[in-house]
Amino acid sequence: MLEELSIQNYALIDRLTITFGQGLNVLSGETGAGKSILVGALSLLHGARADTSNIRTGAEETLVSGIFSPADNPELWRWLSGRGIKLDNGQLIIRRTVKRQGRGTIYVQSVPVTLSDLEELTGLMFDLHGQHEHQSLISEDNHRKVLDRFGGFEEEANSLSQLFSELSGLKKKMERMLSTERERLREMDILQFAVKEIDEAALRPEEEAELDQERRILSQHEKLFGLLEEVHEATAENRGGALGGLRTARQAMESIVNIDGNLAQSAKRIDDVFFELEDIVETVREYRSGIRYGPERLEQCEDRLALIHRLEKKYGNSVEEVLRYADEAREQIASLETWEEDKSALAAEIQQKEKDVLALANTLSGRRKEAAGRLQSQIEQILRSLGMSKTRFVVAVEQKSSQTGKPVCGPYGIDVVAFRFSANTGEPVKPLSSIASGGEMSRVMLAIKTVLAETDRISSLVFDEIDAGIGGEVALAVGQHLHELAGHKQVLCITHLASIAVRADNHIKVEKGVREDRTVTRITPVRGDSRVEEIARMLAGDRTGKTSRVHALELLQKYGSNTR
Repeated sequence: MLEELSIQNYALIDRLTITFGQGLNVLSGETGAGKSILVGALSLLHGARADTSNIRTGAEETLVSGIFSPADNPELWRWLSGRGIKLDNGQLIIRRTVKRQGRGTIYVQSVPVTLSDLEELTGLMFDLHGQHEHQSLISEDNHRKVLDRFGGFEEEANSLSQLFSELSGLKKKMERMLSTERERLREMDILQFAVKEIDEAALRPEEEAELDQERRILSQHEKLFGLLEEVHEATAENRGGALGGLRTARQAMESIVNIDGNLAQSAKRIDDVFFELEDIVETVREYRSGIRYGPERLEQCEDRLALIHRLEKKYGNSVEEVLRYADEAREQIASLETWEEDKSALAAEIQQKEKDVLALANTLSGRRKEAAGRLQSQIEQILRSLGMSKTRFVVAVEQKSSQTGKPVCGPYGIDVVAFRFSANTGEPVKPLSSIASGGEMSRVMLAIKTVLAETDRISSLVFDEIDAGIGGEVALAVGQHLHELAGHKQVLCITHLASIAVRADNHIKVEKGVREDRTVTRITPVRGDSRVEEIARMLAGDRTGKTSRVHALELLQKYGSNTR
């Protein structure tokens, strides 16, 4: 519900605040007083495009703000929750500025939002019906929602949407599988070749180091043999080798110790050196005699190392990494080999889900067609009472089809739901958007909203030009329907007709005045005698005349809000 509307520097309005209540709120006043200006300002909160020419002369910006107490609407709560916006004492404050220079601002509570966000949010809270205003029910995207809500099968429609979403996810998964089949086959060939190549190499983790060592020895065989010969000659006992000298020194030291035992420790050390060198000489001799050189073995080492280096270049920086790559490749091959099995299982799941979607869609379509007849009949009945006896209102439920004419199923079923309207006998029904008359449009919307009053979650309705081209009994009927609708919704109505105004729960008079040599629009709640005067003015243009006042009193007593 809209509790309060504040406007600054908009057209003839310098600054005013209007308080609205539950039920039927009527705004009346002389032509040109500024009633449509109020609707224009309110439309800014509904997401209308700003026109800087409406900024009051001498001001740099227009400010419009509204205080709302939102009704129970799950879609609204999801919208707010998704943006981290919370109510403050049950109220939601929306502020919009339009600047003469530069971009304006829009805030919900203290959170800045975009114009499209604003339109989406306030579209969940109030509808504004007039010749040039946005109407949610004109959009055929909403017709299916209205019918489902009227028929009481929104839950089934949402379940179908969920099933369809799941089916779409499965089909996308299948598309990805099929689109990557060629890549899968290529990848399997690459992995299988790699595993085969690595397995045939029969690598050992320590092999590369061993081959490096062997190649180094084989490639310097002659130098190594010569150096070993030098070591042997320098250490052996023959021809003045070190071992021979040590043996002579050892024998002499034994004799010295027999004479003077103080050198026994030194003699032992010579013995240790002798035996250590003797062991070294034997080790070198055996190593030298064991060396076998063959050019073919050097070639084998180099070939083997080249193979290892080639595999490392392709699959890892070491033999260990190459072997680890082979293990991982085997696991990937095993996973890729289950592709056909996975595809068959997915295809079966898609087939079953398609059956579930189609079954629910057909059931829902039958219920929609039955509910469409009831909705159509009720709306036409109200339209006749509103002076539109020759009109036809059709709730069309048609098979959805592709561009080629093939039947298709969408997220909410196999149906396209569309409201159609014809104002005159013999004229074909057309989309609601083709209605040219603001008065006709307002009455069509009034009829629809009356029927949907208990199911439509939009809590506030604004009607402008609803009385265009009507009077007499039709005006009384319009007032009656507004009265009934206001029992379920907050209704704001701009009218020139007394037979509608007398139904008001909250009657506000809009008038022009002069303040500081400038024309301004101002508003005044009318109650008691001032309301009698306003109704009299609307009846006969004479607020003080006896006849018009008597008639005004009669209307107020018969149709006034105290009768509710």
